[in-house]
Amino acid sequence: MALLTSTTDAATAAAPSATPAGPRRRNPRFTVARLSPRRASASVIYHVLMIIASLVWLIPALWMVSLALTPNGMLASQTSGLVPPAITFDNFVGVFTVGLTPRWFLNSIIVSVVTTVLTVFLCAMAGYAFAKIDFPGKLIIYASVLAGLMIPKEAMFIPLFTMFADLDLHNSYEALILPRIAAPLGVFLMTQFFSKVPHEVEEAARIDGAGPWRNFFSIMLPLARPSMIALGIFTFVQTWNDYLWPLVSATQREMFTITTGLASLQGNFAQATELGSLMARGVMGSLPLLIIFVLFQKHLIRGIALTSGDK
Repeated sequence: MALLTSTTDAATAAAPSATPAGPRRRNPRFTVARLSPRRASASVIYHVLMIIASLVWLIPALWMVSLALTPNGMLASQTSGLVPPAITFDNFVGVFTVGLTPRWFLNSIIVSVVTTVLTVFLCAMAGYAFAKIDFPGKLIIYASVLAGLMIPKEAMFIPLFTMFADLDLHNSYEALILPRIAAPLGVFLMTQFFSKVPHEVEEAARIDGAGPWRNFFSIMLPLARPSMIALGIFTFVQTWNDYLWPLVSATQREMFTITTGLASLQGNFAQATELGSLMARGVMGSLPLLIIFVLFQKHLIRGIALTSGDK
């Protein structure tokens, strides 16, 4: 019997090599497709429009970098042009040595990282519960969570401010982090992903002796990694750029985030005496977001595709 099995396996392994080779297909990546004049014109127009749109978004950023590299003394008389007349890094050095800017960066990093980690983890747990666990009132609770998407966050500022004032939590990291953990969109995205995971995956894990917690942490979370990364990027960017709630909750300058801190400096730089320093702070404030997108761009696209149901 063992001999028969080995013989069958050997024959099966050798079968592909015995198949006569058909005509070789050319790699479609290197095949030049002929386009009709209409499609060629549409393609050219599309790419031209995309280049123009990219320049519209890129030129202000390049101008900000140019101003940040220009000495403050020259900016009093010349602020136009994408190429600085003289280059200096003193403005960037001042970002981390002058004033409370280093503290504002630290506050933004702490708030953004902690908020992102807690939001992704809690949304993953809630999404798994709504998608895979049956419990009384699940549909009502899920509908209530989704109803939060229709409420503007600004409409909740007064009750949130009153609640944190009663708890004496303003001017603290808790006040800056906790309101953003409740993320209905994150719950919806994770529920959509887990609902597409076949039940056979859980059944196989249960047969192997995995309990609910081990099934969630060892099976489901690794599968949900792309969607969790996409949700984490969205959460980090929104938290880093948040301005209104930190402005309301953090009234002490030591608790400012980078957004509220830069806004507070605009009045002091109105005469453009230190415009280069202000632009350097803006560049450094935008740099973490750029790094995030460059490092996790592929994960972001894949996570969105998996959440929407595409393979």
